[in-house]
Order: sequence, then C-alpha cells, then structure tokens
Amino acid sequence: MDVAHHMSRVPDYAAFPTVDQMHAELDDLAAAHPDLVRLRRIGTSRLGEPLRVATIGSGPHDAVVIGGPHPNEPIGALTVSALLRQLVEDTGLREGFGYRWHLIPCVDPDGARLNEGWYARPSDRRAYAEHFYRPAEADQVEWTFPLTGEDYFFDRTLPETEALMRLMDEVRPAFVYSLHNGELQGAFYYLSKDDPALAARLAAIATAEGVPLHMGPPEVPSAVPIGPAAYITPRGAKLAAAYGIGGGSIDYADRFGALHLVTELPYWADPRVADQSPAGQKYGESIRAALAAQRDLIAELARSLAAVTADLTVQSPFRRALEDFVRAYGEFIGEWEDLSGTDRPATVAEVVGKRQLVHSMRLRYSRTCLRMLDAELGAGNQTPAIRAERARLGARFDEWFAEAEAEAMGTPIPLRSLVAVQLGAALLAAESAKGTAA
Repeated sequence: MDVAHHMSRVPDYAAFPTVDQMHAELDDLAAAHPDLVRLRRIGTSRLGEPLRVATIGSGPHDAVVIGGPHPNEPIGALTVSALLRQLVEDTGLREGFGYRWHLIPCVDPDGARLNEGWYARPSDRRAYAEHFYRPAEADQVEWTFPLTGEDYFFDRTLPETEALMRLMDEVRPAFVYSLHNGELQGAFYYLSKDDPALAARLAAIATAEGVPLHMGPPEVPSAVPIGPAAYITPRGAKLAAAYGIGGGSIDYADRFGALHLVTELPYWADPRVADQSPAGQKYGESIRAALAAQRDLIAELARSLAAVTADLTVQSPFRRALEDFVRAYGEFIGEWEDLSGTDRPATVAEVVGKRQLVHSMRLRYSRTCLRMLDAELGAGNQTPAIRAERARLGARFDEWFAEAEAEAMGTPIPLRSLVAVQLGAALLAAESAKGTAA
C-alpha cells in the first residue's frame, strides 16, 4: 500500500471541531452516501450525549478507531474525519483493503465540551492551558475497562467505556486504534505486540512529516521499548492498582487477539526532544529536579484546596479532577525514585523531557484549580477565601506560564501533518494486523 499517497491527501485544517461539528459532519456524510456510510448510536455519555459510530468498508477484517479517549487530545477527531472521507472517495481503499472500519470521532463528548474554548486556537499555548480539562483517572474512558484478576478487581466501567466494549464484542476486531496526543513531547507509539519492523515504519512516517520523535524519558519508567519512540503497551494489570483505575482499551482488545496501537503526537515541535547529545549532567539529577518541582506543585495545589474546601459548594468536574491529581500524582511520580542506571550522562532529550513535564503539570493543574474556583464564583459563591485564593493562584499561574514560555523552543505543528501521521499509522498497523489475524 502507498501510505505516503494517502497521507498526502490529508487537507489543511485551521482548528479542531467542536462536538456539534463532529456530529454534523457524520450526519452530512451519512446522508450524502447512504449506500456507503452506516451511522448508528452505540451508547450514551454520562451527561446524555449520543455516542455514534460510522461504519464503512468491506472485507473479512474489522477495525475499531477511537477518537478523543482523553478530551484534551482532539487530533483523533480530525483523523477520523480524514480517514472516513478517504474511504468514501477511494473505492480501492474501501473495498480492496479488506476492512470494515468502525470510526468514533469522540468517545468522551462531555469532556470535549469542556475543552472547546481552545479548539479554535490550537497553536495558542495560553488558550490551551486556560481551557484545559482532563478528567480524574477513574473518569477517563481509556482507563475504565474491566479487570477481573484475583489480586485487583475493577468493574466501575463508564457508560462510554461500555459502549466501546459492546462494539468490540459485536465486531471482534483485528485492529483497535486509540488516538492520543500530548503537548510538547515528540511523537511516540505504543504497540500491543513486539514488532520492531512495524515500529520502525511508524517512526519513519512521523519523521517524514517533520514531527520530531520522542527520545526522552518514557511516560512510565517500566515502559519496554520496541525501537526508537515505540514501546510495548502497558497492560492494566501492571498500572491499575497503583492509580485506582481499570484496564485500558488494550486489555479489552487482547480478548480478540487484536493488534492495538496508540499514536501519541505533540501540538508543538521542539527539536530538543529528539536530541541524543550529552546534556552536561547526570540523568539522575534531571529526575530528582523534576520530582522536586512536581512535589512542590502538589503541595501548592493541596494548599489551595485546604484554603477553600470548607467553602466549596459546586461538585464540578474540575474539583474532582484536581482532588484526584493531588491524591494520586505523588504515587505516580514515585515510580521514578531509586531507578537503577541513572548515574550516567543525560541526553538533551531526557533533560528537556523532564523539564517540559514540570511545565505541563503546573499549567494543567493550576488552571484546573482556577476553573474549579471560577465555577464557584460563577455560581455566586463569592466567599473571601475563594476570592483570595483565586487571586493568589491566578498570579502563580501567570508566573508559571511566563517561565514555561521563556524556556519554550517549540513551534506549532500544522494540523494536517499530525492528522497525516495518525492516518498513515492506521493504515500501516491495519495492514500488519491482517497478517496475524486468525
């Protein structure tokens, strides 16, 4: 398959679509091509939004593509749009590739609506920070699949997660694709199977689109690399107990022997994230500095909560996300303590990656706290403690944003390049999955 050809057909985009715009596009395509596109409802979100899937294509294999598993990660909505349109327009891709595609542009519409304030300004870092929302861990669709082991049991699945489970049970996919993205880190991938050849092809398409590879620290220290910027996907059994979550879509995909892929992409390109040259310090030093800064952040946010908890009246999703972060994040970063092999020279990518994480967490969660306080003020709860903490933390956010901007070297990546990488990865992985499907 000429993947580069399909990537080259991805159009330009100026913004991410709102939830209403996603629904409208599905309606328009289904109405215009009723013989090709089957649009149906597979569930309902916690706040009553319809969860819909567009099915297109023919063949012996099924692929499930999940957009928006985290609502601050909307690249996948555009990728679903681009892939669906190419399948409509390209008979060979639709009928000759051997797949029925089941495409979901956004599986967490409730959370997406709380991010829409920055969707129209995807290159604006301040807009992103100010309108950022990411649910508490146990409220995330991606991490609430059931786990039924004897040592750890999780069955608090969300309605959105149950909709994905029903869809996978129905179609028994050969390929499941969860579309993710970050902020400033480079491109990297998670694969359910140890396939270095596929990992190398995935890395190559990101490089070809000018997206730097993430060669810095992995998300979790136990991540097992397959190749440059590619890892074996961690299963829920290794992560869930520590964070109070369930399994991931990977765990459910394993039931069908499906190839599972996660593509993680940044919004901004910083060449330092791929720089393997020595940074002039030990790797352990960069880890300790990042841990200290992140613990200071947790303490700062805990102070904010303590100052206003007695006055809080609104059970907002921002409050739930903030309280979860303060409760659990210390344990998460604790996995980086006492790692072996850190008394070696650090690379530039490793030092920059750790520093970028500090900036990201500061801006994400100080702003989550501010949105919690704004929800109180908007509801008329104007107590002195809430007003004082809003002013204090608002000034702190401004300081942290200025510090992050002073260290930033990233430039906005064109949305079409990001979509092209996710689309190309879908085709490469789907092609690979055909060779291993039962």
